[in-house]
Amino acid sequence: MSTLNQRRPAARLAPAAALAFLLGGHLVGGDDSNNAALLEKAKQIHTRIGAFDSHVDIPLNYGEPGLDTQVDLPKAERGLLKGASFAVFVPQGARNDEAYRKARSDADKKYRLIRDIAEKNPAHAALAYSPADVRRIAAEGKFAIVLSLLNAYPLVRPRVPNIPLNELGERDLPAFQSDLDQINEWYNRGVRILGFVHAGHNDWADSSRPNVKLGDAAEEHCGLSDLGKQAVRRLNDLGVLIDVSQLSTHALEQVISVTRAPVAATHSAVKGLVDTPRNLSDRELELIKKNGGVVQIVAFSKYLRPQSTEQIAALQTVNAAPKATLAQFVDAIDYAVKRIGVDHVGISSDFNHGGGVIGWENEGESVNVTAELLRHGYGESDIAKLWGGNFLRVWQAAQDGATHLESRR
Repeated sequence: MSTLNQRRPAARLAPAAALAFLLGGHLVGGDDSNNAALLEKAKQIHTRIGAFDSHVDIPLNYGEPGLDTQVDLPKAERGLLKGASFAVFVPQGARNDEAYRKARSDADKKYRLIRDIAEKNPAHAALAYSPADVRRIAAEGKFAIVLSLLNAYPLVRPRVPNIPLNELGERDLPAFQSDLDQINEWYNRGVRILGFVHAGHNDWADSSRPNVKLGDAAEEHCGLSDLGKQAVRRLNDLGVLIDVSQLSTHALEQVISVTRAPVAATHSAVKGLVDTPRNLSDRELELIKKNGGVVQIVAFSKYLRPQSTEQIAALQTVNAAPKATLAQFVDAIDYAVKRIGVDHVGISSDFNHGGGVIGWENEGESVNVTAELLRHGYGESDIAKLWGGNFLRVWQAAQDGATHLESRR
């Protein structure tokens, strides 16, 4: 098992082993020599392009001895991946003092763990704050780490004192309140991508997946709250890329109506193939295209592989879902490309938070995605767009629209 602070050479596979490695042991068709040639071509492409994964997560015990995760520096090297966006992710919880304190604490811990990957491995990784940084770091032979934040739930501050008492003489408001200026604080800490929600509504926006355990109605704000609308403008001012993944349809529509910059769905799939609220409808795809944004298709089996009602009812956890194949993953990419064009589509894994398909189980197998793209008829220039080129272009457009002087680095 690999750890953060250990580096090892990429594994050298004999021809037969290479074929087993390709597509998780499932050959892509044709004879062995054709498959070996396909994999070799994919590897060569990866040496020339800036393959970038737009959304990965880390557990709170990331880096502990003996822990093996889907993303680490040795796997990134083996998969010829040049960078990734790491999410400071906290799941939606209750909106009370205890839950807010834990959310703030967990966000701080994940932030520190992500920075540690670069700071403890300076010869092999570095933090990136712009698309230019990503390209420079990759050109230096290092892995570029971009900080993102998914779920604005922990963006709170202590309330001002002297909260009015209710009729019973008690203060019935939580001690914390969601705070717009926290966006600036996290920007100053290095966050350059932000998504408002996860599974459950919060003070900022409605989620595509209301959390009934938290008492969520179908909608709370009918899209964005007033705070959420202010946040869109603040993010635009700072040049932070807005992530529209996880939002309700009304919230996504309102983000696009308010924003002055292109947006990204950093880890989403398509409802046209798998009808689930978490996936994007054709209309949502078109809205993102019209906005000039990008949809990063996510390698999350539950959102790629159609399931019967019986299968859905039988599932106890996300990871219990039958795994999708690489072919099904690229089918979703094909669907989006045909609908909105290759300039508005990209690739993400959501590793360490349920992502992974047969053949792309961790970042060490990233070349397999390119092999499957080749099998589907994509050329190198389009593969470069899908593997980060489009995403970096959209992120650059968001930064170009910044108005705060502190954002013009």
